[in-house]
Amino acid sequence: MKDFANRNSKKNKATKRKSVFSANRQSESTISKNSLIFLLVMCGGLIATSVFYFKTDVVSIKPINSTNSVMINFPTSLLENSVLIEYKEDNNLIECEYFVQIGAYGNRKYAVEAKNMLVEVVDDISINEVYSTLEPGKLLNSVLSGPYLNRSAANNAKEKITKSGFDPRLRTLCKEK
Repeated sequence: MKDFANRNSKKNKATKRKSVFSANRQSESTISKNSLIFLLVMCGGLIATSVFYFKTDVVSIKPINSTNSVMINFPTSLLENSVLIEYKEDNNLIECEYFVQIGAYGNRKYAVEAKNMLVEVVDDISINEVYSTLEPGKLLNSVLSGPYLNRSAANNAKEKITKSGFDPRLRTLCKEK
């Protein structure tokens, strides 16, 4: 009679140990020790070749501290895309006035303060009440300098205002004669 409970525990422990690279069945082939050694030697050779050939060094990848400093000192209005309109001298049907907008403030106190700061720098500064295009219904106090006869005079005033620490914008108002 066969013992299905497997009560016979006197088997040798050496027979219970199985090799890592052996197969369960004898008919299946296993990887030989020579093949494993060959693969390990190839891996080591590839690693050594890549280290010496590519000169990989973790220390050289660290960032280098730079002492360069860049300062950009021009008004942000120069970054905007400007559209130039060709003007022919023959066309006297349009009359243009040029203004320099110093700023648009929600509080009138700040508009008056900006005007007082620039009284000595440029002439003809005025404060006008306008409505915001971004927030309809919001009243703003626009500080303008001008009108100027030509674009050159307006640009000269704009440069003076920029040197005073403001970011002015050139505005043009054209009317038909």
